[in-house]
Amino acid sequence: MEIVYSTEQIGAAVRAARKEQGLRQPDLAAACGTSVRFIVELERGKPTAQIGKVLHVLNLLGLRLTLGPTPQP
Repeated sequence: MEIVYSTEQIGAAVRAARKEQGLRQPDLAAACGTSVRFIVELERGKPTAQIGKVLHVLNLLGLRLTLGPTPQP
């Protein structure tokens, strides 16, 4: 499991999962009911992406978001 600290890392994970599944951005957008622009911006790490839509995309790609306390040094 990877610890994610930025929207760019979420975007990279989405892009990697999409490509691994052989989906193009328009395919993913259609499956999620979003625009291609949303997928492009999400993959670029747009910090203001709507969380509900992000969670829907993650779920569709088989990714999960787990919350927990920040590890202490």
